[in-house]
Amino acid sequence: MKLFLKGERCYTDKCAFERRQYPPGQHGQGRSKFSSYGEQLREKQKVKRIYGVLEQQFRNFFAKAARKKGVTGDNLIAMLESRLDNMVYRLGFASSRIEARQLIRHGHFLVNSRKVDIPSCQLKPNDVITLREKSRKIASIKECMETARQRGVPQWLQLSPEEFQGTVLSIPRREEITMPMREQLIVELYSK
Repeated sequence: MKLFLKGERCYTDKCAFERRQYPPGQHGQGRSKFSSYGEQLREKQKVKRIYGVLEQQFRNFFAKAARKKGVTGDNLIAMLESRLDNMVYRLGFASSRIEARQLIRHGHFLVNSRKVDIPSCQLKPNDVITLREKSRKIASIKECMETARQRGVPQWLQLSPEEFQGTVLSIPRREEITMPMREQLIVELYSK
């Protein structure tokens, strides 16, 4: 499945998945039948890779989502979507979540006028993400913002490109997230 891990390359014909939809090597076109456990595990691994989260972090997110009121799967996806690295990617400051993570670690962003260099920082409604003054001249960020205007910004975010600033309007609901995820399988896997 296409996970859009390589940034803008995934939107062009150069995407490896568009060229060949099976893994490389002589065993790449082998068995594709999974048990129910295999499907659940595959879905969990897919979501972990999409958001760039390690196993222990993912377990912690699931535990917090299970304690919250509401549907556990929806809570889990909303928590993953409200991470700072994901929001920077969604606003279009970076072409991929990996690039967004690196920009945050290097201290290019302010959250509510304070420097934040932790990509897993959870954002709340009305938080303001701003690109630092010194970082506004970086060519890769300018290129990403140009392509992001074409791609669009999600409904739960508001972008002010002239000010290099984005605002979190609300926590995303499951209906607003278009990524192909079956979070119910993850909930079943961790409920065993």
